[in-house]
Amino acid sequence: QVQLVESGGGLVQAGGSLRLSCAASGRTFSNYAMGWFRQAPGKERVFVAGITWSSGDTYHADSVKGRFTISRDNAKNTVFLQMNTLKPEDTAVYYCAAAVLSSRYYGDYESPHVYDSWGQGTQVTVSS
Repeated sequence: QVQLVESGGGLVQAGGSLRLSCAASGRTFSNYAMGWFRQAPGKERVFVAGITWSSGDTYHADSVKGRFTISRDNAKNTVFLQMNTLKPEDTAVYYCAAAVLSSRYYGDYESPHVYDSWGQGTQVTVSS
């Protein structure tokens, strides 16, 4: 069973930086992709960034391109989300998720429904 544990959230001023971590365990992840999603109060959960474990292919939502960077450390089974130049609208609970690599994933990697396992979330609050 896949277990995902996020950390690194907190309160930061606009323009600041945070790095989120997601520690994955429970199986071999070579055939998996990982994603970061976020959910603001009263809003849907939306895709932020994704990465494939084996090839390291990355995907970023337009709203965070140039500011956020997803990466992974295969040896530690950990995925990171480096967030720079944070804005108040980045305030949300950030979730880590895992999906099996498949045609379904490549066709719809921004959809939460593609992902099978989720972490508990970590709060990011950006003050103006």
